[in-house]
This record gives sequence, structure tokens and C-alpha cells, in this order.
Amino acid sequence: MSTIVSLNKVLTEFYDKMASWESSVVRESEYSLAQLHTLEVLGNHGAMNMKSLAHHLGITTGTLTVQVDKLVKLGLLQRRYSEQDRRSITVALTDAGQAIHEHHNALHLSLTEELTKDLSQVDRDALIALLSKVNQEF
Repeated sequence: MSTIVSLNKVLTEFYDKMASWESSVVRESEYSLAQLHTLEVLGNHGAMNMKSLAHHLGITTGTLTVQVDKLVKLGLLQRRYSEQDRRSITVALTDAGQAIHEHHNALHLSLTEELTKDLSQVDRDALIALLSKVNQEF
């Protein structure tokens, strides 16, 4: 088996297992996967404008507007309008949104710890470096 075929197999298996885990976490939540991903991006990167947030999520600003509307109604996000340009909207987590992000992030940290518990620090550092390079291709 060629290296690229082996790598594809391993990456696909990892993606499938990660997606399955994420789905099980979401089922235990009252929020959708899309909603949790929106909170996750804002929790990890801070407040941002709609265009940047849509880019991070890989969705259109139209799709994001619907998502943000729902999260604002749930009290998890707030819109902030620029004083210089009222058309410019920044989206930020509310305290309730931050709490949900922190809970969900703790689940991710726990999974990461479990998955890498048998790796040395050198292996963890190498994994970070390799995944960072792969992520740059997206």
C-alpha cells in the first residue's frame, strides 16, 4: 500500500471517529453542532466581524446570519455595531455563551488528553507541528 493511501486511510478513520465523538457530545447538549462550533470559534479567537466568523466556520455570511440570530435569541451571543460604520457588526459571546464554550472546550481537552496519554512530550510536539502544517492547507 502506498504512503498516500495509508495516510488517507488513517486520516479518514480519525475524522470518522472524531465526528462520531462530536456527535455524541452534541446529542447530550441542547445545542446543534453548528451552534457549538460558532461558540467554539468565538471562544477560541474572541469577538470578530461576521465575514471573519463565516470564513472560520467555512460557511456563507447568509448562513451565519441565521445562526447568529438563533444564538442571540438564546442569549449566547451579542451583536456590537461599530460607532464609525453602523454596517459593521462584531459578534461576541455573552457570559452564558462563554460558559457553554468553556464546558465544551473542557470536553475537547479531556478527549485530547485521553488520546495522547501514551505519547511522549516529543511525540506531542511533533503531532502539533505536523497537524499545524496540514491545517495550513485548508
